[in-house]
Amino acid sequence: MKNIFSILFIVVFAIANAQETANRFFYELTYAPNKDSLEKKNKEMMILDITKDKSIYRDYLAVSQDSILKVEVEAMQKAGAFKDISKSIKQPKFSHIITKTYPAMDVSYTDYILQDKVSYKDEKPFEWKILGDKAKIGEYNAQKATATFGGRNWIAWFTTDVPFQDGPYKFRGLPGLIVKVEDDAKNYSWELKGNKKIADYNPESYSEKLMKQFGQGKNNLEVSRDKFETMYAAYKKDPFGSIRSQLAMIPADAKMPDGTSMSQMMRDAEDKLKKHLKENSNAIEINAVTDTKKKK
Repeated sequence: MKNIFSILFIVVFAIANAQETANRFFYELTYAPNKDSLEKKNKEMMILDITKDKSIYRDYLAVSQDSILKVEVEAMQKAGAFKDISKSIKQPKFSHIITKTYPAMDVSYTDYILQDKVSYKDEKPFEWKILGDKAKIGEYNAQKATATFGGRNWIAWFTTDVPFQDGPYKFRGLPGLIVKVEDDAKNYSWELKGNKKIADYNPESYSEKLMKQFGQGKNNLEVSRDKFETMYAAYKKDPFGSIRSQLAMIPADAKMPDGTSMSQMMRDAEDKLKKHLKENSNAIEINAVTDTKKKK
């Protein structure tokens, strides 16, 4: 009897401590970042992590540098000295995270607006038109479908070879995994490049946990889509606007532990952010802000 209880305890303990697993799909995103220079294209690797009850889409850089970041931070903690690690860590081009919950496929869009982590629900379904065209996309047998979304006309290729009805970004609602999707002007194009199983999956990256400790994303706000677009438009116009009064309180001679001028560091950070926003003006959903303004 004692052995039976011991075995039961081990089984219960194992179940309670079992780590979540995920199927990670890698999508190469080719896009024109600037609406005034559409011929210039960039490439970024994005990931779609699918678990039993949800999927999470984001920039691969947001998780791929976790091990490097952890080593750098632990080294600083051990040495008890500040070190500027911005030069050894690359900033993801896309900060948004899109979560779809299964089986309802409810969509939550989350992004950072300076210190705040802001989310909105996107309940608008895709109205796909499935066509008879078929093709081989990578290693998958795929079928064509079209839809209008976010002010653009989209062409998607999906496969029933993979048991998931999901896709990159907000794309969903087809009877299979979307292996390629692009708008008809080729501003944005995602193509599946590979996948692997992730054991001991943690939906929150180390960098996200670290940002919480430093106060970024401390306010987790859930707002309407209209409110989000209004907040983001103000953010693009003046990225540091919400903390301008706080910045003015920094003494002119204040310095970081490594001797760097705090005021200069903040000015450099603001200039860098303004440059990034200016260079990435070609939104995926081009009618979002326009539609919001029309409603007011």
